[in-house]
Amino acid sequence: MKIIALADIHMACSRVAEIDGLSEADLIIALGDITNFGGRMEAKTVLNEILSYNKNLLCLAGNLDNDEINTYLDDLNMNLHGQAHLVKRRLCIYGVGGSNPTPFQTPWEFSEGQLMQIAEEAYRQAQELIELARPISKEPIPSLFVSHAPPHGTSVDKLTSGKHVGSKAIRRFIEKTSPDFCLVSHIHESRGADTIGNTPVVNPGMLANNGWVTITVDRKEFEFSLP
Repeated sequence: MKIIALADIHMACSRVAEIDGLSEADLIIALGDITNFGGRMEAKTVLNEILSYNKNLLCLAGNLDNDEINTYLDDLNMNLHGQAHLVKRRLCIYGVGGSNPTPFQTPWEFSEGQLMQIAEEAYRQAQELIELARPISKEPIPSLFVSHAPPHGTSVDKLTSGKHVGSKAIRRFIEKTSPDFCLVSHIHESRGADTIGNTPVVNPGMLANNGWVTITVDRKEFEFSLP
């Protein structure tokens, strides 16, 4: 399975056309901050651009989006916030949108306790889907956890100053549940990868700065490349 994840789009739709293999991928993931403080109509513009290349799209709203966009993603049946999706009986993906509190009081922020509750609900749904698919799936079903907010204390949550600003709840959740792979965004300057336990964690950075990642999944083996 081939996945392409786009991070922190911020209405920068022009870069979408530059992504190699976008039309052929089995799944496209938008990792939040689809807009800049926008609503449903702004999100629709961005998502329609992506959908013109590939209809297999799942998304999160980020902290610069809002609850209206989260509801819109529900309407489109492509929302990952607090939810799980089984893709072609070959991958279970689940996630958390928004972010932990910032100094800027952006539209879609959650307390650490709320983030943990949302992550746990998404995980519960993922486990149910995997159990339901197990009798008819011939291969192990890997898990992909997607969080707009990166885990605290890693190389993917650092500001230019070196300060770690990621979510402590998201870190605890990864430590507790050990997903097979994790995608995050939010902190543009922390493009790169780290590991928590056995879980690789990748932040592609902002789309305008080559912020996408290509992932191949074979059973429970994940390989990724950043442009």
